[in-house]
Formats: sequence, structure tokens, C-alpha cells
Amino acid sequence: MDEYAELLAPIKQFLHCETPNAWIHKASQPENLPIILKDHLLCELKAAQSAMFLIRKYAVDKESAAILLEWFKPYESFAYDRIGDVHTLKNKNQVSKHILAKKNSPYSQDLIDKMVLLIKEELHHFYQVLEIMHERNIPYDGISAGRYAKGLFSHLDPRDPKTLVDKLIIGAYIEARSCERFAKLAPHLDEQLASFYTSLLRSEARHYQDYLQLAQLVSKTDISERVKFYGEIEAQLILAPDDDFKFHSGVPV
Repeated sequence: MDEYAELLAPIKQFLHCETPNAWIHKASQPENLPIILKDHLLCELKAAQSAMFLIRKYAVDKESAAILLEWFKPYESFAYDRIGDVHTLKNKNQVSKHILAKKNSPYSQDLIDKMVLLIKEELHHFYQVLEIMHERNIPYDGISAGRYAKGLFSHLDPRDPKTLVDKLIIGAYIEARSCERFAKLAPHLDEQLASFYTSLLRSEARHYQDYLQLAQLVSKTDISERVKFYGEIEAQLILAPDDDFKFHSGVPV
């Protein structure tokens, strides 16, 4: 992982703690691989959904909002209703038209373009995880949400645009933590999974920076204190005992 040291250095500075070794130990045990992959699969969809909901609510015109919903239908049908499989989802990651800002939107086309690229990458990763699960005969039978994201989102400022700024900062932490965990877990996995998780590092590292840049773009004031606030909450969630083992869970009980 030495070649990625430069890439990971700012992420380690950004996060307020490292993933505990106890989590790495549990995550690297073969019997826990189905949980890791199923949760990772859903995490990719949720990351894409979060970006989609943000631009639907704040930035895009009506036609684009409808296009975004249509784009997600086959993925959500699979994840929540068990409709479809690795074959029916192939080549579904396409947008029929350009996603455009609504008239007089205070949010720029740059926000939309960055979020659409992020969505494409997250849905591509979703499909890659699904392929790996299919190859290994690991069925997707659903998985409950852990406490991590809920713990972060429970601190949202209810006033816009502060709500949007908070959501973007939270997005940055989720992406940064994912990147850090991929890097830490990869050396403990078989060659295929190690290679896959290592391949995700560059995009995840860029995503967290995109979220931070967009948060500052939207905010009328400096976001440093708010970033620090969420960094402390995120670290508490990662370091606290957690009896529900997931990709973003705390210290295994």
C-alpha cells in the first residue's frame, strides 16, 4: 500500500481517528465476508442515493429530477424488493439525458455535474460488488442498517442552506472512512478482493474532497468548525463498542 501513502495521508489527517484493529480483525475473518460485501453493496447504493436526493431537492429542474428517479429504479428494486439480478442490472448505469440546473437555482451546474459523476461511480461499484458476490455464491438477502449514518445525520441543522452543508460534510466523512477502511482491510483479504478494494481508493479519496469543496461553495460562512464538529462525532461512532457488525460499525463487542 506504499504507493497509496500520498493519497491516504490527507484522509488520515481529515479523520479524527483510525479504524481500530479489533474491527480489522473481525472484518478479515472469512465467515464475516458475506456481511462485509452485503453491507458494502448497500453502502454504495446509499451513497449514490444521497447524492441524487441532494441534487433533486436543491438543484435540478423537474425533467432532470424525473430522469434521476428512473435511473435508480432497477437498483432500488433489486436492493429493496429483490427484483432482478446481476444479469438484469448489467448496462443499466446510464442517464438518458443531461441533468440540468433549475432556473434561477442558487446552486451551480458544477455541483450537479460532480454529484452525477459520483452517482455513476457509486452505482458502478455497486455492480462490481454484486458481481463478486455472484461469483462467490453469496446471496443478497438484505441487511439492516447500522448506527453509523443515523448517528451522523441525527445532528443535522434543520435550517437551509445549513442542512445541505451538513449533509455534504457528512458525505465527506462517510467517503473518507470508506477509503481508510478499504486501505486497511485490503492486505488481509484474498487477491481478488484486495485488488478490488485497492482500486476503489482513488475515487473514494476524490469523493470526500468533492463533498468538502461543495459544502464550502454552498455555505455563506467558513465551514471549518462544522467540519471539526462532525469529525468528533464520527470518531466517537468508530471508537465506541458496537454489537452490530457492519462496514462502518464501531469496535466489535
